Amino acid sequence: MNVHEYFQQIVALVYNVGGSPLLVAFKAVLWGVVFALFLWPSVRSLQKNDIANTKGVKQSIMPLALFAVLLFVFRFHLEMRPVVFSLVFLGIYWNVLPSFFEISHSGMALNCSDCFHKIYISKFLVALALLVLQWVWCKCQGLYILGPIFASIAFGVGLFDSWKKEICTKNTALQVFFVILLFAIPLMHREGLNLFLYPFGLLNRLLGMSPSAVIFASEIAENRSPFTLLMVGENVLESMLMIVLCIIGLVVGVMKLRRPDSCVHGSIIEVTRTLWLFIAAILALIAERNFVLFLPVFFAEFPDCKQTFLHRMASLDLIPFGFKHFQLISRILTTKCCLLIVAFIAFLLGLWGKSLSSYDSSIAYQRVPVAATEWMKNHPHQGRLFNDDRAGGYLAFVNPSDSIFIDGRFILKTADFFERYLNYSESPQLFFQDADSLNIDRVVLPLRYYARWYLLISSLDSDENWNVSYRDSFFVVIDRQNH
Repeated sequence: MNVHEYFQQIVALVYNVGGSPLLVAFKAVLWGVVFALFLWPSVRSLQKNDIANTKGVKQSIMPLALFAVLLFVFRFHLEMRPVVFSLVFLGIYWNVLPSFFEISHSGMALNCSDCFHKIYISKFLVALALLVLQWVWCKCQGLYILGPIFASIAFGVGLFDSWKKEICTKNTALQVFFVILLFAIPLMHREGLNLFLYPFGLLNRLLGMSPSAVIFASEIAENRSPFTLLMVGENVLESMLMIVLCIIGLVVGVMKLRRPDSCVHGSIIEVTRTLWLFIAAILALIAERNFVLFLPVFFAEFPDCKQTFLHRMASLDLIPFGFKHFQLISRILTTKCCLLIVAFIAFLLGLWGKSLSSYDSSIAYQRVPVAATEWMKNHPHQGRLFNDDRAGGYLAFVNPSDSIFIDGRFILKTADFFERYLNYSESPQLFFQDADSLNIDRVVLPLRYYARWYLLISSLDSDENWNVSYRDSFFVVIDRQNH
């Protein structure tokens, strides 16, 4: 089952049209669309409140500087992966679903039948479009389950809100049916039940809930919690920032829900998005890879987070000589810091631009075996190839006639296979044993950026049955002799 099929087809189409430069541009546009979708409700709210004036522009420079810093720090998370498609779909849900359910309850003061007929056509078209979108999402990534979950939250908040008013039974029944359809959409694909159950297997390997899934949860870095990465000293700055931002999101979420004007008394839209901020923060604290699900939500909720925090500080008398004085000082400091902040953003953009000059190729040959693969294409071998997981996808793409041992699609491998593969780096004799039984006669491994394979490389180099056939600054190819 290829749950990324539609994502792969779209990426292949873009690549075939314009190569990797167009693919990079396409990636940038997609991530721009993601943040635009999540920020759009906040922008509309500011416009409605007439904040989009000169003073508002000055006050928005501080969040802009913060966003620039965060995007720069987490730039390596914004990759061309299936998750960007999931975030585009979720961004559409973010804008449509809360208001979709809120509209249903806002008309309860009218006659139920009149209300139903008045909004039936528009609601039906929106529901149909969302079902089609969900059908496409199911074959882009296993995170398609986030769509029905978000819809369930929006519906639940709307249903809770309707208890204080007159409930339209027919309308509520149709909404329940719509949410059920969202969950059942995977069954409409040819993979059927397997596609429907796929997110549960994904969650199992993310959390290590079963004995066979522990190896995937503990050994794959992006499946580990930022707390775990921080304790072992990996990605210290990023891990600390992830934890701080997620905790800020959780605290501000609690403060928003405790405000009299924002809790169960608030709109369905506001409460739904606040609850989703909770979910995204918890997911990010569970696994590093989920932080990209949290960052757009945090950006979207940041303007209201700032106001919530300041109001809470004022209510607790933690801001000296009054809230108005604090706002005045904040505006003065913001105005005087404008030039410094703009200069800082320019520095970040300049540093990013300078980093682009380091790439003399559209493909990062430092991280995938570009030259080594070309050499192997011109020097074929008879047996099987052993490679590390980071190079597997590129090897299969550039040289499909050769076999690969593993790639980044860990979901396709069993726990025993994955554990044995990891043990090769610590026990070269185990690799020699399996190389005989699996007919492996060629090995390509990285020399830099990934230190796991140094012991195996040195053991192969010192073995009389193996010989280094190719080496560059980044990768080495070792062939078995007389095989």
